[in-house]
Amino acid sequence: MSAVLEQQRAAEPDVLFRVVNRVAIVTLNRPAALNALSHEMVRELAVLIERCRTDREIVAVVLRGAGAKGFCAGGDVRALYAMRERNESGWQQFFIDEYRLDYALHQFPKPVVALLDGITMGGGMGLGQAARLRIVTERTKMAMPETRIGFLPDVGATRFLSVMPAEVELYVGLTGVTLTGAEALHVGLADLCVPSEWLDTFEERLLRIATADASADELMRALRTVFEPPCNIVPHAGLGAFAQLILRHFDRRSGIERIVATLRQDLEREHPREVRQWLQSTYDAMTSHSPTMLYVTRDALLRGRQMTLAECFRMELGIVTRAIEEGDFSEGVRAHLVDKDRKPRWAPATLPEVRPEHVRQFLASPWRVDAHPLADLGAQQA
Repeated sequence: MSAVLEQQRAAEPDVLFRVVNRVAIVTLNRPAALNALSHEMVRELAVLIERCRTDREIVAVVLRGAGAKGFCAGGDVRALYAMRERNESGWQQFFIDEYRLDYALHQFPKPVVALLDGITMGGGMGLGQAARLRIVTERTKMAMPETRIGFLPDVGATRFLSVMPAEVELYVGLTGVTLTGAEALHVGLADLCVPSEWLDTFEERLLRIATADASADELMRALRTVFEPPCNIVPHAGLGAFAQLILRHFDRRSGIERIVATLRQDLEREHPREVRQWLQSTYDAMTSHSPTMLYVTRDALLRGRQMTLAECFRMELGIVTRAIEEGDFSEGVRAHLVDKDRKPRWAPATLPEVRPEHVRQFLASPWRVDAHPLADLGAQQA
């Protein structure tokens, strides 16, 4: 029976679409791959989102992932790695199309709800953080872990992570730490934290709300009642216990080497077990992730706080292009996702070897302003 079910699942499209009470439900349908985004999925999503934008019978959109394990684990980086290894050029178009999709969702004129249940990372964050109502659960595992594979927190992260204080943004963006649903709510990356079983029945409640002739505000209030449980649940956010440590070690005025030095010094002192564990895991991340991309990410995150969303996407595309063409991306994916030896050979290998001019090169756009593949992004708002 399970083989039959697997065959049925294989025959289904990777993106499902249906409308319930004038609300489009868009489902990422690659549960075996934790709903990771292929290029075909990105293109299909772009078509569906445009259809939802122009169809007057559709008043809102709900984004969700199939299965119980994740909303979306990110882009299909293994496929991008394979393209790069074969010297194919199509990998860059994936990012161009993905960023355009994410930007379209951020600018979407109708309410978008994202059910960020389970693993929500990378490209999944690009979709989810564009939603006006972001729902997390006790199963949510949220992260931007890109520096671990020699990459940059992208898909608009240099903008959407800026909802947090700079020190918390640097901590989350540099270490790639995984946040629970409660922690995501605490730092402003979610709007509601609900029991996962509450989402199993949301369509029944969706049928009961008034969607005809409702104003945008009325519709948002109605949608919130669909997803907000009747009893107020205040989940415990463990990250709060380390707030002072984060503020001290990830001071925005500190460079990467300074951050690592203060963590190392703090580890030499006596601490309660939980504090020592936090210090050790944070230090381990800062000394094992790509040295180059730690420097580049810090600067990009701080720059992004002063930039528009469109400018952030343009900056990110330049950085990811350099990371894939001449940086640590291929080695990071090889070490962590292909060979899985967990021993990336970064170049340069250590933080002191990273030259400031190399970091500046990553942050300098490879294109003239008018020739940038995303040059038109945001032009309609200008």
